[in-house]
Amino acid sequence: MNRILIVDDIPQLAEQYAYDLRRLGSYEVIVAGDGRSALDQLTASSYDCVVLDLEMPGMDGFEMLRTVQHRGIEVPIIVYTGTGDFDRCVQAVRLGAAGFIDKAEPMERVVQEIETAIDRHRLRLEVRTLQRRLGDSTLLGASPAMVRLREAIARAAPVPSAVLVTGESGTGKELVARELHRFGANQGGPFIAINCAALPEQLVESELFGHERGAFTGAISSRKGAFEAAEKGTILLDEVGELPLAAQSKLLRVLEDHSLLRVGSTRSISVTARVVAATNRDLEVEVRDKRFRDDLLYRLNVLVIRVPALRERREDIVPLASRFLEETCRRFGVLPKRLSDDAAAFLVGQDWARNNVRELRNVIERSVVAADGEMIRVEHLEDHAMPSAAYDMGEGSFQELRTDAERRIVLAALERHHWHITRTAQALGLADHASLLKVMRRLGVSGRK
Repeated sequence: MNRILIVDDIPQLAEQYAYDLRRLGSYEVIVAGDGRSALDQLTASSYDCVVLDLEMPGMDGFEMLRTVQHRGIEVPIIVYTGTGDFDRCVQAVRLGAAGFIDKAEPMERVVQEIETAIDRHRLRLEVRTLQRRLGDSTLLGASPAMVRLREAIARAAPVPSAVLVTGESGTGKELVARELHRFGANQGGPFIAINCAALPEQLVESELFGHERGAFTGAISSRKGAFEAAEKGTILLDEVGELPLAAQSKLLRVLEDHSLLRVGSTRSISVTARVVAATNRDLEVEVRDKRFRDDLLYRLNVLVIRVPALRERREDIVPLASRFLEETCRRFGVLPKRLSDDAAAFLVGQDWARNNVRELRNVIERSVVAADGEMIRVEHLEDHAMPSAAYDMGEGSFQELRTDAERRIVLAALERHHWHITRTAQALGLADHASLLKVMRRLGVSGRK
């Protein structure tokens, strides 16, 4: 039962408010006749909400708001007034009031304001608790964009709904998924990450949903899929836009019914894993081009977290590079190195549009090998950084231009690595050579020209 404190110097009005609130809201209501006695009440006991009169002799509502703020008392306060002075109410909100009402308002409206103030206050406390826990987050960076990202994770983590994590390649979408798992209700369960782009098309459904013995050639025994392996935990479907339409249909059923059918089975199996999907594609474009189901996007789009590109948080580049430099030196077993001022400025000036944070890490690792002394200078970075190059796009639809741009990127990377598929896949930030081969087939890149 929520405890409400009514602060008003008119006893009859305060008691009437208390009576009506007990009747309508099933609250425990206490009355204080002035600001000082109300402060004593707040100090001695905890309350879920305060309804405060602004016009009182002695300590008025404004002074009480200032004192509550000064003492760090955390309780939502709704001010009410019989004068109808809107400007004074706005002034009270600026002093920390959660809202304001007129004394002539119907009691149902008062109850609604109280419930809203209590809910918002509790949510704010939950978010703050999660943000404190996120202080040791694996997501590095103190830029406004990263602060907003951590806040989004803090809000989404306790909610059991599916989450769609969007962002360019190499921005850290898997790290976001792991943070959602780490601070979510399923944190005690396993975290299973599946790269949908790397799954052979003929085995996608088996890998995700499992199969029964004899379901297809080579199925010599029954096998759990990724969803069952992630029971009471979290499953990350990375590059979810690469799923074939048939698998998308089955995934939709999992999201809607929280159950699945193994390949070759008619027995429904309950699914308890939380689903986090990640993509660097615009799924709305994929829907328009009939490559992604609109009803599946609707189910995934409940909670969306966008991971900012590295160029959107340039103030994080040098701290990230320094951390990567420290980790790389330790891992390679070499003496510590540091960035020169010109090298730091060079890194900040890069676009990092190819692979974002992953690209920055790779550049730092290669510079450690290139530098003989303790200082990383620009010359150790220039041959490794990959600034974006403008080119003549020509004419065509958005999809045609995008496909052409992707083909150019893949061909350039293949030439740079002498058509070595594995090294090219690593340079492009793909999971393995199979992922690159799948992309090459989609783009019509079949071999050395």
